[in-house]
Amino acid sequence: MAIGEFGGAPQTGGPVASTGLYWLYEMSHAALNPWRVMADVTKLYFKNPLNPLTRTQFGKTMAASAELFERITRRYGKPEWHIDSTLVGGERVPVHISCVWERPFCQLLHFERVFERVPQRPQPKLLIVAPMSGHYATLLHGTVEAFLPNFDVHITDWIDARMVPVAEGRFDLDDYIDYVISMLHRLGGDTNVIAVCQPSVPVLAAAALMEASNDAYAPRSIVLMGGPIDTRVNPTGVNKLAEERGINWFRNNVITKVPFPHPGLMRDVYPGFLQLNGFVSMNLDRHVDAHQNMFLHLVGGDGDSAQKHREFYDEYLAVMDLTAEFYLQTVDTVFVRHALPKGEMTHRGHPIDPSMIRRAALLTIEGERDDISGVGQTEAAHKLCVNIPLERKAHYLQLGVGHFGVFNGSRFRAEIAPRISDFIRSISAPVARKASVRVVA
Repeated sequence: MAIGEFGGAPQTGGPVASTGLYWLYEMSHAALNPWRVMADVTKLYFKNPLNPLTRTQFGKTMAASAELFERITRRYGKPEWHIDSTLVGGERVPVHISCVWERPFCQLLHFERVFERVPQRPQPKLLIVAPMSGHYATLLHGTVEAFLPNFDVHITDWIDARMVPVAEGRFDLDDYIDYVISMLHRLGGDTNVIAVCQPSVPVLAAAALMEASNDAYAPRSIVLMGGPIDTRVNPTGVNKLAEERGINWFRNNVITKVPFPHPGLMRDVYPGFLQLNGFVSMNLDRHVDAHQNMFLHLVGGDGDSAQKHREFYDEYLAVMDLTAEFYLQTVDTVFVRHALPKGEMTHRGHPIDPSMIRRAALLTIEGERDDISGVGQTEAAHKLCVNIPLERKAHYLQLGVGHFGVFNGSRFRAEIAPRISDFIRSISAPVARKASVRVVA
């Protein structure tokens, strides 16, 4: 999701203001608590069926206003997955979610399908590496659901940095790559990896390091979706912003310390609320219109439309803090220095060379209207992975979708997910496929 995933570049008052910004945010949030309680009481009062004002225009307007105020000022917690079953071969089977690997900053979740009748033959293992860029892994709810019928799905569930005590140590881009390698070892061989947006660079780096060392657990296939492999290609506004301001601007303006009473007290972070400010400001008019429409839906009694709004913003407004070292190293490596495409990226002093990838298949996917990772930035991986045979490479450009449409939504389900499934299955076919070309649909 490029730097735009990190919330762009919110305006702050420099290093001094940034240092106390988190504390000011906490105090402001606490000061609004009584007003949120009052808004909740108001909503309940005007939605009470025994209240004669409930069905009047005045009552509906008051209830809608109270709900909108409470939602705008709320701090959204980590959403639930709400995936308890899936369809496999026309049969609905239960899904159990469990943690199968854990480190201080991440859990690896397994969506285990429980076949109660006839045991199914093993299906391909799939590791979805979710972006660590502000939103929780649940943002990929639709992505997980799309692959559950045909794959044994695992996903990285990154931990909010404010919840990790300082005693647990640092977490930077090198650690991210180590985590990916460790998870691939935990899953064993023949694992297929999907990197959604921001993880494209560390996942490609991890695969290169594993193949360079002839690691038996290197991924079988790599799917990169809307990722910033080379942001020099068709740069977007947020890409240019990173180059213009440089890493010191970000260090001085968006890094602050976690305040009391969070477990990560005094950890340096890029806080979620600043990222959210960036997310919203990039498309402010659209978000204002969406909340105005919700108000009208509530007053007009359109419960279905109002519920869709709630579901989207419950996810979109739930944000997490990132460790300062991970954020700054990522911005510097990927967006300022373009280290990977220039051949200058290292991992703990060892050079990262994507040309070492020979065994894994590679599929890259982009969205025509992506304003965060421009068209061509992900496809650039093919120029780096020169030793992957042509019959094990493919690129797909989906027309009519923006950044989030690459991994969620109707076109993802109808066009993109089936192509990914077909690609993963085809690489093990006994007959080699025709050399792939750039596909546009």
